[in-house]
Amino acid sequence: MQVRVNEERCQGHGLCRLSAPTWFFPREEDGHAYVKDSEVPEAEQDAVRLAADSCPELAIEIAD
Repeated sequence: MQVRVNEERCQGHGLCRLSAPTWFFPREEDGHAYVKDSEVPEAEQDAVRLAADSCPELAIEIAD
């Protein structure tokens, strides 16, 4: 599974970081989320999916 944050949609709410803190990080300049690695191992996929589902802006994009 791969994950990315749509930078145009992200508003920096931080809910993704609550669900998957090892995957989503705040950018220093604006607090918007980013991922350091797009390839999500199977053991972390549920947390990343929860983060995507909890994003009010639907900014987290997942490709299986």
